[in-house]
Amino acid sequence: MFKLLVLLAIILPVEVFAQPKLVPQKVTLKNGKSFNLSLPADFEIVPAAEGLKRIRFFAKAPDGRIFVTDMYNLADNKRGTIYILDGWDAKSGKFSKTVSYLTGLHNPNSVQFYRDADGQDWLYIAETGKLTRRKFKSGEEKPSDANPQTLATFPDYGLSYKYGGWHLTRTIAFGTNGKMYVSVGSSCNSCVEKEEVRASVLEMNPDGSGQRVFAKGLRNAVGLRWFGKFLFATNQGSDHLGLQKPDETFYAVKDGADYGWPYCHSSNGKIFADPKIKQPGGCANVTAPYSFFPARSSALGFDYFDDADSPDLIRGAFLVSLHGSTNKDIGHGYKIVIMRKGEPLQDFVSGFLQNGKVLGRPCDVFKLDANSFLFTDDYSGIVYLVRRSGTTPIIAETVPKSDVTAASNSQPPAPEKSRLCFSLALVCAAFIALVIK
Repeated sequence: MFKLLVLLAIILPVEVFAQPKLVPQKVTLKNGKSFNLSLPADFEIVPAAEGLKRIRFFAKAPDGRIFVTDMYNLADNKRGTIYILDGWDAKSGKFSKTVSYLTGLHNPNSVQFYRDADGQDWLYIAETGKLTRRKFKSGEEKPSDANPQTLATFPDYGLSYKYGGWHLTRTIAFGTNGKMYVSVGSSCNSCVEKEEVRASVLEMNPDGSGQRVFAKGLRNAVGLRWFGKFLFATNQGSDHLGLQKPDETFYAVKDGADYGWPYCHSSNGKIFADPKIKQPGGCANVTAPYSFFPARSSALGFDYFDDADSPDLIRGAFLVSLHGSTNKDIGHGYKIVIMRKGEPLQDFVSGFLQNGKVLGRPCDVFKLDANSFLFTDDYSGIVYLVRRSGTTPIIAETVPKSDVTAASNSQPPAPEKSRLCFSLALVCAAFIALVIK
């Protein structure tokens, strides 16, 4: 019995924390360029749409089609576009065309759809300076509503602002509580903001009324999604504290919480005070992150895999895009990782930085089903499909109302029961071993 318990103590940590084995897979683009990306052997990666620019975040329309934003380039510009990814071929894993739905937008980072109590569908568009909505009709390839409503305005001075100009993106998420959430990044790397909306997540009703600050102290919460009863966000740390800190962070955002910036930061998940900008009362009441990532890895979009038939590797886990630092010499990020609370990160797709050469920068992750997802590469303007070998994900099918109801009743993401059981078994094994000894 004692030998069995010792064996369990040796094996179980490997089961919980082992890195998956990734194997190189050749990717060939339409222009003939080829390179290898690494991912688990039972998954494959396909360039599903090419020839785009600074492609960013996904949204699924009520008619089942996939919409995606394009900010055009890194400059503060009004050349952004919203595309429809159309002509899906489930066998090849490719879209046959991209439809330009709306152009001339000011850095469109995020769009979302919402159906109101009267059954009217709306398309919400987050640009640098404003949040608008338009009525949406299933199947349309251009906006049928020529009179968008402006629901909120944001600071729009962009990259030329006197503090240096930062964070042009705004991100939208809808909660199952009927509220809308919008993230607004800071105006600087490290400063005390003069505008309340900066470095915050705002809450408002779907018509824009009732706007308030839901949470603050988030320097730049670019990734924003609601699961179950919780709003989750990725957040980018400051750049003035060296190359190894602070962390890039991930939060289950709480109403009224202050996550510390610019006064407090995270390093290896532990909160510490900024050496120059001091907060009265210190950092004792600042919430530690749900999880964290290497400094300068730039955590952006993510999705959660809670399906019973998902592979063990990703079931009960978030897949998170680590966009990578603009300084490629730092080397952090440029991959998609598996993240579970309290566990080390695991690589899932890697290889976008090879021998000092950038081949791509993952941005958003969008789950299609239990075994597949899309992700954007805003460096090369590519939408990739990752799927379990032998599966054929279906796109452009309306989500049944029963699925929406089930989502609203779901519980917050947590480690799988099996993993919790493993951990409990390990603790029990160690305790019994001590008693027997």
